[in-house]
Amino acid sequence: MKFMKIGTRPDTFYTEEATRTVASDIPTDLILRVNNITYLLHKFPLLPKCGLLQQLCSGYDESESITIDLHDIPGGEDAFELCAKYCYGITINLSAHNFLPALCAAKFLRMVESVEKGNFVPKLEAFFNSCILEGWKDSIITLQTTSKLPEWSENLGIARKCIDSIVEKILTPPPKVTWSYTYTRPGYDKKNRHSAPRDWWTEDISDLEIDLFRCIIITIRATNMLPPQLIGEALHVHASRWLPDTTRMKATEGSASQSRELTERNRRILENIVSMVPSDRGSVSVGFLLRLLSIGNFIGVSSATRTELIRRSSQQLDEATVNDLLLPSHSPSSEYLYDIELVSAVLESYWALWRRQPKGKDENSQTLRSIRKVAKVIDLYLQVVSKDANLPVSKVVALAEALPDIARSEHDDLYKAINTYLKEHPDLEKAEKKRLCRVLDCQKLSPEVRAHAVKNERLPLRTVVQVLFFDQEKSSKESNAPQKLSPREILSRGKQSMSIREDQCPQGEGRAKANPPLSSMNNRDHEKMKRLAPEFERKLTVGEIEEVGSTRGKEINAERHTMRRQRYDPSENTDKRSRSDHSSAKGRDGR
Repeated sequence: MKFMKIGTRPDTFYTEEATRTVASDIPTDLILRVNNITYLLHKFPLLPKCGLLQQLCSGYDESESITIDLHDIPGGEDAFELCAKYCYGITINLSAHNFLPALCAAKFLRMVESVEKGNFVPKLEAFFNSCILEGWKDSIITLQTTSKLPEWSENLGIARKCIDSIVEKILTPPPKVTWSYTYTRPGYDKKNRHSAPRDWWTEDISDLEIDLFRCIIITIRATNMLPPQLIGEALHVHASRWLPDTTRMKATEGSASQSRELTERNRRILENIVSMVPSDRGSVSVGFLLRLLSIGNFIGVSSATRTELIRRSSQQLDEATVNDLLLPSHSPSSEYLYDIELVSAVLESYWALWRRQPKGKDENSQTLRSIRKVAKVIDLYLQVVSKDANLPVSKVVALAEALPDIARSEHDDLYKAINTYLKEHPDLEKAEKKRLCRVLDCQKLSPEVRAHAVKNERLPLRTVVQVLFFDQEKSSKESNAPQKLSPREILSRGKQSMSIREDQCPQGEGRAKANPPLSSMNNRDHEKMKRLAPEFERKLTVGEIEEVGSTRGKEINAERHTMRRQRYDPSENTDKRSRSDHSSAKGRDGR
């Protein structure tokens, strides 16, 4: 930082109560009152340099003591004292921190060249042009001080000159940056860098308050010399510097914990930042947009700003990660750990946007890849939020069903989310379990997951039967078998297989371990099948299990009374059941 030292005499100003005076053998004859401080000074050093004081004292006798009020002097008593010490020849140090108030006070007192050659104002202007504007941080600090004297700095052109100087340096190619700057990114090694990073300027200008920061960003964008990603990085750094970090706040902390003035300031900052985000996709990350949306919900931004953030976030939702979506809920009426409503709103906007896009027929089309990325991250998100003990089934189902069937080529991640929810909510009612598992498409489960589902005691009985049926149907297709087995035959063969294994295995051997792998089928699985088989058979007999395909349901109802009167014979009914199972599979495919 640059400094300018003026004067050679030691500081002889001292204070007595609310009075400031200078040590001298000469009696004071000029009393100046600035705000709450009274200065007892002398005419002979001040009047030759101050045109205003010459004018105010012109009607008085030279020997007469004069009292003058200077309450409206810009910069207050500190700025006035700098000017007074300059008149006495007392040493003063000027820098970017006190330059502007000193200049404004000197202009107010008319300490210009026409009053006395080499006066205070021309010296200050020379310091500003040759030192402050040539420095990087000096220009920023001086620009910061203009917020306290906006009208004076605007009339004197100080703010505009500082902004132009800052923008000129920002547009300088990084290899030509020779001045000191602040850059504290993790992992950055300044010693091993031959030139400054492209975003070297973003941290320093983030210290500016939003109105001055906005002036710089608008000026930079008007040049069209920097890519949108650099503008976005500057917005990200400024938001991190000024806006609250809602990801680290407890869910019980609402906006009431902040003062009204602070909340209003944060709201103004956020709305300005949103208005400055470049329209180019990727200029800012979707994680940044989602955090702004979360902060906006916390501080209560306008509906227009919230709608814009939802729209921008949905445009880049296929770039999101699970951590981007895991935003805490700050609503006083919400008992959830995470802001489910925020994710639902963005997902709904994405779906509306996706439907309007042209669809490619190829599996590798951009639109199909996009929606499958979104479905993937939503399923992973559900796996995390399902651990919330207060999350109702309706919220999970709504998120799972927000995207069409084409969005998921497989349902393994969705199954894991459902299994996690069932595990964390052991007291869930039977109807809610069925409602939750209805979103699963058993045909889109991998063999390993189907094997796990068959052994999963948390799943409803209907879901397990569907998994068994589709598993058998898939096996039949792969082996090109001419016939397919019905669910009853699956159970029958399962019981026969279990009986054979029990006869072959010594007592006490081959027991399943506590947590078997998904793909294993051990004695514990057979024990479970053996326990479930009578229940499956009873439900099939009374027709309580509803098949997905309507044809299959009609056949079960038609044959229900016949099955009650006679023992089921697989050899006589294999063809009929195979045709019915095939129709059921078609029904599921159609769904």
